[in-house]
Amino acid sequence: MRLLARLTAIAAPFLPMAAQAQSTAGSGPIEAALFWIQGTMLGNVATAVAVMAVAAVGFMMLTGRLNWRFGATVIIGCFIIFGAATIVAGIQSASG
Repeated sequence: MRLLARLTAIAAPFLPMAAQAQSTAGSGPIEAALFWIQGTMLGNVATAVAVMAVAAVGFMMLTGRLNWRFGATVIIGCFIIFGAATIVAGIQSASG
């Protein structure tokens, strides 16, 4: 009987179990900080900066002073930042 108890104790960590719910007691300040970062990244100031960056990149590309690949990277980066919510929603709907 002791052998069976020892084998069970050794094998227990490797058996699949239901995930335990974690406490959300201290998540208020963290969640507020993350929402602040999201608001800053997607707010009016960020939109204005992105418009100016795309305009500057476009002007430099037209005058031949910028590598086209770098300019495309800046523009695609803006699309990813502002379309992140839509991209995540599409991935979630495709996965399940």
